[in-house]
Amino acid sequence: MAIEIVILIPVLLAFLMLVVAFGRFVSARGDVEAAARDAVRAASLERTASDADAAARATVSATLTRSGCLPPALSGAFVAGGTITVTLSCTVPMSDLGLIGVPGTLSISATSAAPLDTFRRTG
Repeated sequence: MAIEIVILIPVLLAFLMLVVAFGRFVSARGDVEAAARDAVRAASLERTASDADAAARATVSATLTRSGCLPPALSGAFVAGGTITVTLSCTVPMSDLGLIGVPGTLSISATSAAPLDTFRRTG
């Protein structure tokens, strides 16, 4: 019985580390998608494209505390009735899970779009 336990414990620990790695990936992906969604919503409430870009950047920096994110890219037609899109790319460190062979970092990107109100003044 002792030999069986000695053989099974490393397998169970490796499985547990794999579950932790997948959990961290899902959590990081959810955080990046939520930040992109919040950023495009904040940008859609602004009156000018430069204010929208500043609002998107401020929202991402307030939402995500990790420093591995590039500034959000705002695109689309910033006119009444148009649609704007925010694309956010982040690098998540996974090096502390190196025991099971997880790579050093993972790149995660998310895109979110929001319409601008048809009856508003932009400019």
